[in-house]
Amino acid sequence: MSGKMVFLALQDNEDSRPIREAIEADNPQAVISQFPGVYKIDAPGRIVVNRESVEARLGRRWNPQDIHLTLVSLSGNIDETDDYFALERI
Repeated sequence: MSGKMVFLALQDNEDSRPIREAIEADNPQAVISQFPGVYKIDAPGRIVVNRESVEARLGRRWNPQDIHLTLVSLSGNIDETDDYFALERI
């Protein structure tokens, strides 16, 4: 894998399921690997978690800051707003 890769690891639980599904839908280049209790998501350059995509799967409002409740680990520069949580390499 290139040095420009980013990744995040999420707990494998019901709270992270809609986040993982939103990442998969919005980041077609992302590779999701399942391990015991954890999903690791790798992508070249950038991963974005869009608030609207997660809300569509949850059926209610979601704050991108809530990703920290299921986040295990990450690699990349964090960019957070009220509308998304993103990791990127620059």
